[in-house]
Amino acid sequence: MNPSAGGLLGRQLEFVAALRRAGLAVSSAETVDATRALLAVDLMDRGSVKAAYAASLCKRPQHRRSFDTLFDLYFPARVGDGSDRAAEEAAGLGEDGDGEIDPKALRELLRQALLDGDTDLLERLARLAVTGLGRADGQPGRQSWFTYRVMRQLNPDTLLAGLLAEMLGDEERGGFAEKVARSTIAERMRQFEEAVESEVRRRLAEDRGADAIAKNVVKPLSEQVDFLRASRDDLANLRRTVYPLARRLATRLTARKKVEERGRLDFRKTVRASLGTGGVPLQTLHKPKKPHKPELVVLCDVSGSVSSFAHFTLMLTSALREQFAKVRAFAFIDTVDEVTRFFDPGSDLAGSMARVVREADLVWYDGHSDYGHSFEVFAERYPDAITPKTSLLVLGDGRNNYRATGSAALKDLTARARHSYWLNPEPRHQWGTGDSATHQYVDLVDEMVECRNVEQLTAFVTTLLPG
Repeated sequence: MNPSAGGLLGRQLEFVAALRRAGLAVSSAETVDATRALLAVDLMDRGSVKAAYAASLCKRPQHRRSFDTLFDLYFPARVGDGSDRAAEEAAGLGEDGDGEIDPKALRELLRQALLDGDTDLLERLARLAVTGLGRADGQPGRQSWFTYRVMRQLNPDTLLAGLLAEMLGDEERGGFAEKVARSTIAERMRQFEEAVESEVRRRLAEDRGADAIAKNVVKPLSEQVDFLRASRDDLANLRRTVYPLARRLATRLTARKKVEERGRLDFRKTVRASLGTGGVPLQTLHKPKKPHKPELVVLCDVSGSVSSFAHFTLMLTSALREQFAKVRAFAFIDTVDEVTRFFDPGSDLAGSMARVVREADLVWYDGHSDYGHSFEVFAERYPDAITPKTSLLVLGDGRNNYRATGSAALKDLTARARHSYWLNPEPRHQWGTGDSATHQYVDLVDEMVECRNVEQLTAFVTTLLPG
């Protein structure tokens, strides 16, 4: 890195703008802090510059991956092909007769680097592999770079058997040593693939501009991942997000209660007390505030189309159950069953969700969503669940497979409840389309809320909880 002062400031503003577009909350004050932090580090030391920016601009650990990706785009470690030809020749890797990278030689060197766990060599090989194997001619005067071209030609997964044999030696297969070896190799392969992806991004950003590439390469933050489109890795990250989210909300609510628990100002008592100080109200007196903890009933569609959404909403409400006087949870597909028993305090929430699907009586006819039958069975089987103290929370997309909606049953339930809310994981513009009965339900509850990700779920739960 050898930026001028003006060039660095301009690039910093572009970087901050990219962070904000990616969903990271970066304030103007934090941008100023980042500028001041640069005065305390060596600008020629890229690692120190990255650490200064991270300390000033990245507040949550789960945002670090997005931060790192964008930092590498806007402050690349090198320009051009970035190859270290002398080092590669010293390692025994040359070019074939046509002046192109020899994939066989590169693959053999990759095998050795994976075996030795040589991280520096893996990164150098990634740069060389992208240069020799990842390039494809695009529009005139422009080149394209692809990770899949590199990985397809090197195919490091096929090296697994040989690497295991060398790492284990004479040790017995199938035991703990093999598990450790497999995990180690998988982690090193992951490091190599990430290095290839990073180098491809750098080349594309150099050719087309960092702003153009940043829009497509940064994955949504975990709290912004759409519940209905989450991948397996996304779901794992979301599970890790739920627990600290519950703690933050609980802490926030506790602080809010402490501020508000003193109640409204008691004007008469305050004036009366001021008589002893010559009419000066040195101390204000307040009316005692009656504590109120509502009861919560969660009625949740756990059919396949919305199962991930139900999973995280039930996990969060269970984690926050101490904020309510009583929490009862009900799940349904085409009939309904109470699942409160699966969410006892201290239980593993992920395991609880698995038990709901495995053990609860949720299928009556064909296992496809039937909101109407589920509402009617709920009203008949659990008449005491809804009281004037109850907040009713319905979770689902309202897609009813063109069956009877049970609107009368839902109307009766919401009339008996203190509050009624419906969280819908579909975008608002899809409500009422196709087999969605949302247009028949939306006026029967106090509020129907679009809730497609953890960020929206957090905003809703904050308003739902007492305080």
